Amino acid sequence: MRIVIEELKRAIDEVGTKRTIRFILYCVVQVIYHNLVDHLLYFSSARKLFLQILGAKIGKYSILMDVNFFNWHHTGPSGLKIGKECFIGDKTLIDLYQSVILEDQVTVAQRVTILTHLNVGYKNHPMQKFFPKTSRPVTLKKGSVVGAAATILPGITIGQKAFIAAGSVVTKNVPANTLVAGIPAKKIRKIK
Repeated sequence: MRIVIEELKRAIDEVGTKRTIRFILYCVVQVIYHNLVDHLLYFSSARKLFLQILGAKIGKYSILMDVNFFNWHHTGPSGLKIGKECFIGDKTLIDLYQSVILEDQVTVAQRVTILTHLNVGYKNHPMQKFFPKTSRPVTLKKGSVVGAAATILPGITIGQKAFIAAGSVVTKNVPANTLVAGIPAKKIRKIK
């Protein structure tokens, strides 16, 4: 028990009391979302309504399947902006450390991961000097498509009508009307 209390104190010292309280509150919100909204009220409209009440902007005719969110305590659901006629597939994982913006008619397939931050650990972690904490928003422009199990890294913009092949890891911005694939994702061809 003593070790748990010491670890908790260290975490509070690192982030502060206010952020710790915000974290705890959003943990409760996350439990409600995943257990009540996601399992008992399985319909996409219930998910949308719950997120909208918390501040997310979600356009008409957009469908959110079994989407998982984490880092709610940073930007919160207000950092989530989804345009009209978007689709987000089952088991997609969205990091709300920074904002995530999907413009109109964006399709995100199943098991996609959208990351908005990198953090290797506590401030004194030996890898901090090589990989300092960073966070940047992610934007998917109108009509873009992200294939199943792709990963989008922090700060990426996916151009209008771009297509990310399944399983790709996107480490650089993707121009409009472009198909990319691979790890890391590379241009395959222009889409006309």
